[in-house]
Amino acid sequence: MTDWRRAATLSRTFLATAMGACLAVGCGAVPGGSGGPGDTLTVMTFAPEGTKATNMPGMTAMAKAYERWVNSKGGINGRKLRVLTCNEHNTPAGAADCARKAISEKAIAVVGSYSQHGRAFMAPLEAEGIPFIGGYGVSSEEFQSTLSYPVNGGQPVLLAGAGHQLGRACGQVSIVRPDTLAGDSMPVLLNAGLKANKAPEASDIRAAEDTADFSSQAREALADTAGASAKDKEKEKGCVTAVLGERTETFFDAFRRAAAEKQRKPQISSVLGSVSQALVNRTGGKESPFEGAYLTSWYPVSNDPLWDPMRKVISEHSFGDDGVDPDDSGAQTTWIAYTVLGEVVKRFKDDEDITARKVARMLNQSEKIQTGGLTPDLSWRYQDMRAVAGFPRIVNGQVTFQIVQSGRLVTQPGEDSMDMTPTLEQAPRAA
Repeated sequence: MTDWRRAATLSRTFLATAMGACLAVGCGAVPGGSGGPGDTLTVMTFAPEGTKATNMPGMTAMAKAYERWVNSKGGINGRKLRVLTCNEHNTPAGAADCARKAISEKAIAVVGSYSQHGRAFMAPLEAEGIPFIGGYGVSSEEFQSTLSYPVNGGQPVLLAGAGHQLGRACGQVSIVRPDTLAGDSMPVLLNAGLKANKAPEASDIRAAEDTADFSSQAREALADTAGASAKDKEKEKGCVTAVLGERTETFFDAFRRAAAEKQRKPQISSVLGSVSQALVNRTGGKESPFEGAYLTSWYPVSNDPLWDPMRKVISEHSFGDDGVDPDDSGAQTTWIAYTVLGEVVKRFKDDEDITARKVARMLNQSEKIQTGGLTPDLSWRYQDMRAVAGFPRIVNGQVTFQIVQSGRLVTQPGEDSMDMTPTLEQAPRAA
């Protein structure tokens, strides 16, 4: 055998041996790529933090607590979970950056995240086939993209539910909302619920998203509801609802002062996410200015025993992180979204490769997924889609009606949870 043939044979033998060793130990494995038990699944959760507008640190904190909990049990079907978090900064650029990070880290899904900049983050995810599971529901793209798998009805059902709630009690309603693209759909959705109860349309009052002075909006809202009247005596009072995220407290502080000057006390209202149990506690509990406020939510009240598994995970695995509040709707949404992820992963065979596109395909084809009673069973098959203009991927239109009573958010007496999908199907296109 010539020298060059001998060298070539030895080279091929060495290469084959090296490749076999790499296959055995996973050399060069792509982060987030996965095969059988023992492999790692990479996912991402993003949300805005440290901004002048809405901040949702509880979502990323809940995601990390879930990661620690599930890995303490050996992962999901033997696969370790790797959770990446990203600050979305409440900007289109920030949302796009988080999506690109998910792509570069080979994430198989983005789970339980918050952003109103749907166009910025959904396009990159769609290009790579990465599913968006259980977003908070503030951008219309979450209910339009075929790679979005919402676990609740987002702002649409909360606002339609608020319209239902207020339409039964108010002669006139004013809505104070951010002057943003996401905010533009809010009056249309609220009016859908009002119309279903034969109530007049709400006055639309806009505010700059990052403003700290709501005095003019407070005066306008008070003036708009001053002349509320109706043949039905129960609907004589005027009502004001505000959906401003963290700025909701600032608005109602200005509104309370304006109302006191006029010696008036209109009914106030909001949605979970803009008002929370933590906010009521912080502003005085039983003496809070939110006492008596109407609220709508996607989920059972926070003291419902259905939340006990989540509370246990938070108490045992969120050590050193005080950003997780079990009463926070962002943390609750993230918990449900990761519950969905866990159930989907369990439906793969033990030795099956799991990729982003395969996760999306499983979500598109799977039978209903249970969330421990926190939502109706969820499924995103074609036959599960609803005819809601602008929001075709709403598969869960459930809303619960709550009231602040003795400093606690409790179920509103006489109001059972309700599916707002039929109401939304009658509404004009809002996005």
